[in-house]
Amino acid sequence: MGTNDGLYEVPDDRAVMLVRDAMDRTTTDLPPIPDLVGPARTQGRRRRARARFAIGGGVLAVAALGVTVSVALPADTSGRQVAGTVNVAAPPSSSGSATPLPPVHIEPTPGGSSMADLPPAERAKQENFQNQAVPVLQSLLPATVGTVQRTDISVRLYQGTKDGKTFTISFSVRPSGPGTTAKRCLEGKGEVCKKTTLPGGIEAHAATAPINNGNVTETRLSFRYGQSDVYLSISPHDESNTSAPVTNDQLLELAKATPFLDLVKSADADPVEKEQKSVPLG
Repeated sequence: MGTNDGLYEVPDDRAVMLVRDAMDRTTTDLPPIPDLVGPARTQGRRRRARARFAIGGGVLAVAALGVTVSVALPADTSGRQVAGTVNVAAPPSSSGSATPLPPVHIEPTPGGSSMADLPPAERAKQENFQNQAVPVLQSLLPATVGTVQRTDISVRLYQGTKDGKTFTISFSVRPSGPGTTAKRCLEGKGEVCKKTTLPGGIEAHAATAPINNGNVTETRLSFRYGQSDVYLSISPHDESNTSAPVTNDQLLELAKATPFLDLVKSADADPVEKEQKSVPLG
């Protein structure tokens, strides 16, 4: 790619000749300096010098402008510049939207199903929600979770990948069924609990709990929003015995973020999951 260094340099001797010629014409047109003495003679010399400097600066500006336009003019296939057309660079797009990464393929268990088994309209709706959720989760979860991608097995399942380790992310906004209650933290079972109040007075709970015989921990968030139960969890990487790389405080801060609550609000108004029949398993 070329540089813009040429915009600030005179490319050849033609600009120099142009400056000199303009100076000579200007000072020639001035009346000759009379035979003055003392301060009067000095004033006449200064007048001629100021005229040279002013016209020289003006011609240099015109010459530089000519160089700038010359650089900006597009050339045809023969290398000649197309006269009368200035190529002005367009501003970068402000959309900032990146192409979503493809989903992580997860083969369903025998007798199970995946999003591929859904009717086309329902599948498209769920994929659209996932594509909205991915950048929100990516921006609000800590960098330790890695690159967030959706999966093709369930609208609620995502995956974070960092340094070769994968962390299953479960994010659900499901209509509450009759008699269902949000999953609470159980301090007596080794869980470490924390809660906060979200905008609108909503109480949110976060918990870090030991799993897999206590070798590693998962971290989860839950609260009730409108007519839906909201659930977000990050699971450990079992193969390396790496606990979920996120804390209770980080999930509670995520829950307060406007982009996350906007996502929850949209799913509460237009659900992408069926009504909840039981408390989701962590």
